[in-house]
This record gives sequence, C-alpha cells and structure tokens, in this order.
Amino acid sequence: MNTTSTRLSTTSWLVGLALLVFALAIVSLNVGASRMNLLHLFTQPDDRITQLLFVSRWPRTLALVLAGASLAVAGLLLQMMARNRLVDPSMMGTADAAALGVLFCAIAAPGMALWLKFGVAALCAAGGTLLFLAVLERIPLRSALIVPLVGLVLAGVIHAGSSLLAYQFELAQALRSWNSGDFSAILRGRYELLWVAAGITVLAMLLADRFTVIGMGKDFATNVGVNYRWLIALGVLLVSMVVASVVVIAGALPFIGLIVPNLIRRITGDHLRHAIPLVALGGAVLMLVADLLARVLIHPYEIPSANILAISGCLVFLVILIRGRKQWA
Repeated sequence: MNTTSTRLSTTSWLVGLALLVFALAIVSLNVGASRMNLLHLFTQPDDRITQLLFVSRWPRTLALVLAGASLAVAGLLLQMMARNRLVDPSMMGTADAAALGVLFCAIAAPGMALWLKFGVAALCAAGGTLLFLAVLERIPLRSALIVPLVGLVLAGVIHAGSSLLAYQFELAQALRSWNSGDFSAILRGRYELLWVAAGITVLAMLLADRFTVIGMGKDFATNVGVNYRWLIALGVLLVSMVVASVVVIAGALPFIGLIVPNLIRRITGDHLRHAIPLVALGGAVLMLVADLLARVLIHPYEIPSANILAISGCLVFLVILIRGRKQWA
C-alpha cells in the first residue's frame, strides 16, 4: 500500500470514528434512569430537564470521552516504552499504584483537595510504572509473553498490599470502588480533572515521532540523537498523570490501553503520528459503548463500566495470544 492510499485510509477511519463518537455521545445523553431525552429541551422545556442534562448527563458523557481517549493513548505510549504490545496500565501496576496513592490520601487527610489527591496518585503511579520498567531491564532475553506476566505479578503484589492496608483502616470498600471504574457519580464540578488527561493526549500527539523512535530501542534512539532516558521519564510522567486523573475521578478502567492500540495498529502500523488520533477516538468509542451497556443491561440500575471492559479485555487478550501463538513460540 503506497503513502497516498495509506493517508486516505487513515483519514477515512478518522472521520468514521469521529462520527461514531458523536453518535454514541448523543445516545449516551438520551439514556438514563430518568425518562428524558434531548427532544424534551424543545418540547417540554423546564428547569428539571435542563438540570438533568447539563449537571449530570453532559458531564458524564464528556468524562467518558476524555477518560477513554486518554487511557487508550496512555496504553499506546506504555507499549512503545516497554516495546511490547501486550501491556496496559491496568496490567502493569500503574493503576493499582494510583489507587494506593488515593488510599494514602484517605488515611492521612480524608478531606484533602482533589488536586492534591491527583498529585499523590500520580507520584505513586509513576513509581509503579518505573518499578515495572526497571524489572524488565533486569530480565535477560525476555520473550513477549514474559512482559505481561511480570506486569500482572507486580500489579497483584501492589493490589495485595493496598488491600491489607485498607483493611487495617476500614477502607476496603472504598478501595474496591477505586479499583472498579464507574461513572454513575459523575456530575458537573466533579470531572474537570480529566481535562488534564486531555491535554496530555494532545502533548503525546505533538511528541509522537519521538515516542515512535524509542519504540525501536535504546541504541537506535541514541544513534538518531534522541535523549532516550529523558523521553522515557517524560513518557512515564504522562502515563502516570493520565491514569491518576482517571482513578481519582472514576476509578480504574482495565484493558482500554490494550484493546484499542492493538486494533488501530492493524490500520496504521507502529507510526504514532498516524495512530494516536485514531487510538484516542477508538478509546472514546470503547468507553462510550461499555458505559451504555452497563446502563441498559439491568436498566434502570447499572453495573460498573469496568466490569464490561474487563470481560471484553480478557476476550481480546486471549484472541491476541491464540492468533499469535506461532509468534510467541
């Protein structure tokens, strides 16, 4: 496939995914326990309709788009840094470390400001990510399957330590909520932190070429004049801030960073400049679909969006492993 046809294909997918995000967002605004849809703004205008739309449903829909897009891009960046397509922030200890940071805040200062909680969670998430990357550097001749295995073990250790600490301070139920993403409590004034994740996604787009280079290895990056360690540190910081913002606002959301980048790479390959916009839109689509399913499966009640993502993520992970069995052998 030549360059022109590749650009046309990428543009077509970009437009298609953008339209799909818009359509799903409209559906999301019309779904809920209360019988209200957008047409009521024109046919039955009153304060209740306006409040429900602009205080609850619009913030929730926007939070879904921001969280899904940023987590998908964060997963793509982590895969480039680890040089492995089978990694995701929820599988490598990053999300568990962020939840541990929120737990520290709840123990030390329950009334801590949201931005301070975000800072502590981001530092803990960065520590978990750096620990994962440091362990990888000490594993000689690692295979593709060893990398997610190391991440899962590390995530399990962090989660177990968090659970033990939570039980000591009677915060086990709160920890479960931070480890299980749910957007049912999202209201105006309680989701704006996710704009930080949106800004980081834009920054990742601007640095796409450099992250593409580090995905080719330390020696190659050094030879072409890229400061490998500085860029790895920046990537860890960006991923940690994205994951921390989502965990603080909605809780951990698994597998978005695994599913979407692997699907989009089948279209664009490993070039991040082409992949990141599609990955961001794909993450928004996946998050909107998961949340809609969570709301309609047992309507008027709902289940956590993280449950839907966990089921779909496990299935995709198994498909990747089965279809790539010759590659992993």
